Amino acid sequence: MRLINNPLKAICELIKSKLKDKPGKGLRVMICLALIGLVLFIGCFEEPTVEAGVKAAIVDQLYILEPNQDFIDQAKTYLEASGFDVDIYQGKQVSVSFYRQLPKHRYKLIIFRAHSGLMQRQEDSQAVVKEETYLFTSEAYSKTKYVREQLTDQILPAKMVEDEPSVFAINSKFLLASMSGRFEDTAIIMMGCGTTYLSDMAGAFVIKGASSYIGWDSGVALGYVDEATVVLLQNLFVEELTVEKAVAGTMAQQGADPSTGAKLRYYPKESGDQTIKELIGWEKPASA
Repeated sequence: MRLINNPLKAICELIKSKLKDKPGKGLRVMICLALIGLVLFIGCFEEPTVEAGVKAAIVDQLYILEPNQDFIDQAKTYLEASGFDVDIYQGKQVSVSFYRQLPKHRYKLIIFRAHSGLMQRQEDSQAVVKEETYLFTSEAYSKTKYVREQLTDQILPAKMVEDEPSVFAINSKFLLASMSGRFEDTAIIMMGCGTTYLSDMAGAFVIKGASSYIGWDSGVALGYVDEATVVLLQNLFVEELTVEKAVAGTMAQQGADPSTGAKLRYYPKESGDQTIKELIGWEKPASA
């Protein structure tokens, strides 16, 4: 039995032998090439497909002022052990354009280690609190950028620290009017101040397709919130507790922020009786 090292060449030789006594050499070559193309084309469909992993992102906007690599490493370890492919965005990567395009990355979990809170404006020598939650970027503020969004009150200048330059901060209007695409049952974990004091930001994320939103109802100290979030991630992804039990367990172990009394809250209420993997539609492998 003769071993055929090149099956495509053998096919061509077979065609030539059948057509050797017939005119039309060019035709023979065309048929041969066409058959080779057909074989290769069919072969494309026979290649096994590889599904992309379930993706998570850690958006570390606070990296520019308060980096904490221990937190990033621990969070990444928990998420990867749970099966996530994890992307890290830090410092100046966290821009207005980044937030605008965020749904298009198709993350199933996003952790925002980002400054946030209610803004104050000076009006007639008085500080007036705006009843809207703002999420900070690391992009330096400019009057000439994102003019439409500024005029429609979707973004404004904000300061993380008094002696630092202003950066852009976005609100729930930006999410609804200017974010491209929709989230796909994404779970959102907010580490910044006051992200559940009002429901505007949480509601906007859910309208845009998020399945669950966890955040703090008042200001938080960064050292405290880094530690508390590690405990929350352990409850959610190692213990695989429901959102309600994970939040309650974190508060039982860590207590409220001792400096502000801030507590974890989740939204919407009906997400509390499910695990994160249930909320994001994750089907575990049969071997898991």
